[in-house]
Order: sequence, then structure tokens, then C-alpha cells
Amino acid sequence: MVQPVTPQQFHEAVGVEDWRVVGTGASACFLTDSFERGVTFVNEIAKHAQSQNHHPDVDLRYSSVTVRLFTHEVNAVSERDVELARTISLTARSLGFIADPSRVEEVQVTIDAMDIATVRAFWRAVLNYRDEGSDELRDPEGRGPSFWFQQMDVPRTQRNRVHVDVNVAHDEATARVTSAIAAGGRLVTDDFAPSWWVLADPEGNEACVATWMRRE
Repeated sequence: MVQPVTPQQFHEAVGVEDWRVVGTGASACFLTDSFERGVTFVNEIAKHAQSQNHHPDVDLRYSSVTVRLFTHEVNAVSERDVELARTISLTARSLGFIADPSRVEEVQVTIDAMDIATVRAFWRAVLNYRDEGSDELRDPEGRGPSFWFQQMDVPRTQRNRVHVDVNVAHDEATARVTSAIAAGGRLVTDDFAPSWWVLADPEGNEACVATWMRRE
């Protein structure tokens, strides 16, 4: 039986230094020196995925390949992801590619609602997304950000009811927060750090920079 692993257990495993647990999966962004060599890397990843019967999400760009690992069978990162992550990293090194953790992130749009079922139905239709549990919508193709619906107890008018959650590598979060503040934002609260920091732009629109830490 496939065994899930916690983010802490994943990061303590040997051979996964290129990878970061971000949001719901483990991801790595490898810098390639050409599109053609990126294709070669993706083909090698496909071979390993087939041999292990475990298939990651792969995003090929001109100068990078981003890989996301997740085990749908247990709805979490698992031992199978640790094994495949090691294999992919070894392949990357053999091709001379390095990983850049600062490029790894998972974006989620959060909507605060009184009647989640009704509000979610609208967003499901307009986005053509699918239900993920009772309070989340996901892009069937895995391209767009997920939408999560947070229960409100009383109506709220003094603050925005939509904000963006940016899940980043745990060791990149403070740099991302610092960069956002330097760009004109402000810190709303760091009471929940390092799980998340709440930030706002100059007009009060909010975003959370989030990590897996202290969530287990």
C-alpha cells in the first residue's frame, strides 16, 4: 500500500534537495540551456515515470522544465513521489541542469462567502472547473489556479472578500514577502508565519504568502 509522507518527512529524505513541497504537491524547476535539451529531459522523465507507473505533471518552457509530484491514490505526497523525485534529480544532474527553488509556486484564489455552495456554483460554471471536495474548484487541465471558498459567519463589507494565496518554497517565503513590501506593499499581519503572511497592495487588495510549515 502506498504510504503518504508529511512535508517534513519529504524534505528530510535523501536525494530530494532540488524539490520543495508547495501547496498540495512537491515541485522542482530545472533550468535548461535550450528548448531542445529540455525536450530530451522531458523524454527521460517520461521513461522513468512509465517504469515506476507514476506520472508527474510536467511543464516544458524555452529555458526550464517544472515538474510537480503528487499521489492521487492517497491525495497527498507519498513515498512514490520521493522515489521519483530522486530519479528525476539524478537525470537532471547527468544533463547538467540545476534546480531553482525560487521559481516554484502554486497560486490559489480564495473567496470568502456566506453561502459557499451557491457562490461556488457560479465560479464552477464561469471557469469550467471541477469540484475538489466541498470547498474547492480545480482546473481539469491543471493550468489555472485553484479556487478555495472560505466560510464567513457574518457579511463583510469593509475588506475585500477575494484574495490570492501564493504558496512558495518554505525557504523562499521571507524573500518573497520582503520583495512585495519593497514593491509598495504592506504587511497586514505575520501572526501566522511561517504558515502564511498577509500582505496588501497600496490600495488594500490582499495576498497571502504561504508555506507548508506548521500545518501538519
